[in-house]
Amino acid sequence: MQEIHSITKDHFPPFLLPLLEIPEPPEKIYYEGMLPEKEEGVKVLAVVGSRKHTRYGKDITQKLLEGLRGYPIIIVSGLALGIDGIAHQKALDIGLTTISVPGSGIAYKNLYPALHKNLAKEIVKNSGALVSEFEPELKAAPWTFPKRNRIMAGICDAVLVVEAEEKSGTLITARLALEYNKTVLAVPGNIDSSASKGTNWLIRQGATPITQAEDILDALNIKYQNESEQQTLPLEDLSPDEILILELLHEPKSKDVLIRESKLEASRALITLTSLELKDCIKEEMSLYKRIV
Repeated sequence: MQEIHSITKDHFPPFLLPLLEIPEPPEKIYYEGMLPEKEEGVKVLAVVGSRKHTRYGKDITQKLLEGLRGYPIIIVSGLALGIDGIAHQKALDIGLTTISVPGSGIAYKNLYPALHKNLAKEIVKNSGALVSEFEPELKAAPWTFPKRNRIMAGICDAVLVVEAEEKSGTLITARLALEYNKTVLAVPGNIDSSASKGTNWLIRQGATPITQAEDILDALNIKYQNESEQQTLPLEDLSPDEILILELLHEPKSKDVLIRESKLEASRALITLTSLELKDCIKEEMSLYKRIV
């Protein structure tokens, strides 16, 4: 059974506090799943784009998010078909927390779009959340999407627009982000493609052009680490269990996944994780362990 919670604006946790700074902030937020702890240094990136995306839009979304693997970034999007769904799925694939703000209430009965009901469940299952100011069973309507967009723009540090047509609703999110003093990023596209007219226009208006993941990290004030900057693995100082865990951490993983994949007893695996943290070989962020050597 779906567990939907609600929280009034007087009790918003740090992740939702930025919503109090936007005009007419929501009185209440409904959510399912786990609202992330907004730890120091963690950034929130909204990724939005066209429902009628091109192959270029899909490929560049996946490529850019792949470059954010392992960094302290929360991906927010609107669960829509197209770029939104691609962004959510890629975030899940690379172990980043992702939050969905649909254009409907979050009750599965009327969740929009229905085709992404399973995606929504995967988001919740993987320590993410569905978030909305709408009553849970409210159906999507033309007026709900602009209202939803202000929530995405409000909680993020930056908005990345991948593809948008000239009069796309995606541009509403970008405009709101500017009004809220958030950073707007846009992926340049083919000047002859209608799918890129909106993003190219945003760049002409002053949005930061994004051609690689490092551009996003720079906009979010996150230091990019290339391979030459990474520490050398001190194998001689590690136990066989510690080496096993490190070899499994080619991408961020949860404690439960590491216990399962290592096939170590739970108590033994937890001791190993603690030891690696004390040796500054790994760190835990948003319930995921990340290798730092």
